[in-house]
Amino acid sequence: MATEEIVLEEEEEGEKERMVTLGSYKGMVRLLRVKAEQEEEEEEEEEELDSFAATAASEEIMLLWGMQQPTLSKPNAFVSQSSLQLKLDSTPGVTGAVMWDSGVILGKFLEHASDSELLLLQGKKVVELGSGCGLVGCIAALLGGQVVLTDLPDRLRLLRKNIEVNLRHEDMRGSAKVMEFIWGDDPDLELTEPPPDVVLGSDVIYSEGAVLDLLSTLRQLCGGETTIFLAGELRNDAVLEYFLECAMKDFVIGRLDQRQWHPDYCSSRVVLYVLVKK
Repeated sequence: MATEEIVLEEEEEGEKERMVTLGSYKGMVRLLRVKAEQEEEEEEEEEELDSFAATAASEEIMLLWGMQQPTLSKPNAFVSQSSLQLKLDSTPGVTGAVMWDSGVILGKFLEHASDSELLLLQGKKVVELGSGCGLVGCIAALLGGQVVLTDLPDRLRLLRKNIEVNLRHEDMRGSAKVMEFIWGDDPDLELTEPPPDVVLGSDVIYSEGAVLDLLSTLRQLCGGETTIFLAGELRNDAVLEYFLECAMKDFVIGRLDQRQWHPDYCSSRVVLYVLVKK
């Protein structure tokens, strides 16, 4: 596992939370624990590990919905804000071609983490999955990343247009290019050689049918030094729980507390996770 862990014990609501650093992100995240004893036992039966993962995923969902109560807040509160400097076209009603708060919040988190020197994107290879309108990838490029924005074939025209409009700066710190990529397919060598330093995804956990393809893609795409940042809209608890349960088999997962987000871009309808390969 490519991560240096700093473990702290913090009392919250009567329970001890493990706070760790994961991958290239220097801030603290709340570790999603499968089983405390696993750290002391090198081998467990696969069936037993699956049971522990299911329990941990279920507990995480109950905590999120109980703590954040996402249904009580307004959806997409940030998308129409004039404070967003990028000009992005979208296609209402077309899956993957609409901006959501999760993308705005992930992009602003990257900006805040970079300004706080908790995350370095300058010169790093960054791959964005399901780029949609391209907001997150454009922000990563403006922060110095060498970004590859990927999506389905019918999304690429809109994606290229938004990149051309927003990344014309002669003094831009990074770069951006667009590639077709269908989850579950073998990734192009340009994406995996060398493995990306950072993988980004916003609103990519949207259906149970897509979960296994997404995880297959993450396993193929990521190396031991890759850090994954995923932002999701809290719409369907069953889909997120299924993703977490499956992902825990191959990835260490930490949840970013909202105190780590951009202070002006927080929402109870969104969750941010950091993942690294085990």
